[in-house]
Amino acid sequence: MNHASLSVTIAIEHENINEVKYSIAKNSEEEANFIKGVLIAIKKINISDLSNISKLEKVVNSLISSINYTWNKNSKHVKITKHFKSWWNKECNHTLINYRTTRSLEDWKMFKSQVKSSKHNFFDIKIQEIANKRRGPWELMSWVNKHKLPTIEAIKYNGQHCFELGDLWNALHSTFNTVLHHQVDINILDKIGDKPTSPWLAFSKEEFRLAIINCNNSSTLGPDKLSWSHLKIILKDDDCLDIIISITNTCIELGYWPSHFKRSTMIIIPKPNKKLYDLPKAFRPIVLLNIVGKLIEKVIGERLQFNMASNKFIHPSQLGGLKFKSTVDADVALTHIICTGWVKNLSTSTLAFDIAQFFLLLNHCLLSLIMRKVGFNNHIVFFFANYLIDRKTNYFWNNFMSPVFNVNVGVGQGSVLSPILSVLYLLSFIYILENCLKNLKISISIISFVDDSFFISQSNSFDISNSHLFCSYNVLTNLLEKFGLIVEHSKTEIFYFDRSHGAFNPPPLDLTPLEGNILQPNNT
Repeated sequence: MNHASLSVTIAIEHENINEVKYSIAKNSEEEANFIKGVLIAIKKINISDLSNISKLEKVVNSLISSINYTWNKNSKHVKITKHFKSWWNKECNHTLINYRTTRSLEDWKMFKSQVKSSKHNFFDIKIQEIANKRRGPWELMSWVNKHKLPTIEAIKYNGQHCFELGDLWNALHSTFNTVLHHQVDINILDKIGDKPTSPWLAFSKEEFRLAIINCNNSSTLGPDKLSWSHLKIILKDDDCLDIIISITNTCIELGYWPSHFKRSTMIIIPKPNKKLYDLPKAFRPIVLLNIVGKLIEKVIGERLQFNMASNKFIHPSQLGGLKFKSTVDADVALTHIICTGWVKNLSTSTLAFDIAQFFLLLNHCLLSLIMRKVGFNNHIVFFFANYLIDRKTNYFWNNFMSPVFNVNVGVGQGSVLSPILSVLYLLSFIYILENCLKNLKISISIISFVDDSFFISQSNSFDISNSHLFCSYNVLTNLLEKFGLIVEHSKTEIFYFDRSHGAFNPPPLDLTPLEGNILQPNNT
């Protein structure tokens, strides 16, 4: 058979990086002028009449417009090309222009000296920043630096490639902010008692100053162009702080969260250690919120937890999403239970489970009823009923920005209120679950870290422990359904902890009657 050779020439051009943006250099004269301008603008805001929602919206829009105007006035037009250098400054530019004008050797030496000095200063500051951060020198590693995302055509959703940007945006939105709604049984809350209603006092200056003191100065700018370092300087002025406090108190009194604070930007980044990055689930969104709104949310979150603790609603088994609680506490609690069992010659079995799409599936109506059960007054209940709806976001993929999408499910991702609201929702569930297991005389301990939890059973026999875990898992799945939640069966695992030095061959746990899997033991 004859073969005809084909010759194809493909022209490949060099990558053309040509991005234009406006920015203000850190610690520059322009940044000082920006902060000063924002200070003056905030002081001019009239808060004498905040009697209704439209007037509150007008004040917040005036605040944000003033910040944007001041930013545009002081920011500089920066053109980023493949030759762009972060250390380059106006002194470098000045000496280069001077050399190109004179072409003298002395000016060339001046230019080279300035470049060297600018590099040293820039990287000395970077070294200090990295040394003072939690992750320290690991930030210098290539695997923690910014990674360029795949082309949109590489992403598949529902078996189809995303050939257009619109396909990508719909795939991301469907993955991160869209869920099937599940019915809830509001009567399930009758199984827990009502806490006395707590008064909600006006916020103080001290609460705001304590909330902002530990915020990271090197964090990314929010959509409102402010950073924590800017806000710390601005709120040292008592007049500016009084205005922010007045806006916050009015939000609570009117039961309304201004629309500007409901806007966010979601930066898509890859999850680590994935074999393939061709599905939206291989990525996670990092949410950027307006800094002023984030500060207000932090203060409200602190007050929420204080009131929950005052009404003794925080369950000792919940070790996540709360201040002074962490994974270390969960590890210590589990280790203590295991070692206590060994003293009594008991082996320990743990069943770890995960609630699927937990933060997206939280039912707003049920959450409002739970808040009343906890003892929050109507102002707070109405505020959060409004806070959780009509949120909007944009997705950011490489250098592409999506149109605005509505987000009305679950609790706001990226918000400091998201963990505390999630814990509040789950605490009611834990109390009811604990009572159900006690009524069934099933000896089970519970440890929860927000949506990741596990049952702990101790016995002389692994068969007995497995039967307790099976019954507990059955109660769990039925109760979660009443809260509009579901277990992600594929992530359920069983672990055994035993001190015997002989043969260790515990039986598997068969959860197939409960739509789960047959769990093979993990030898621990």
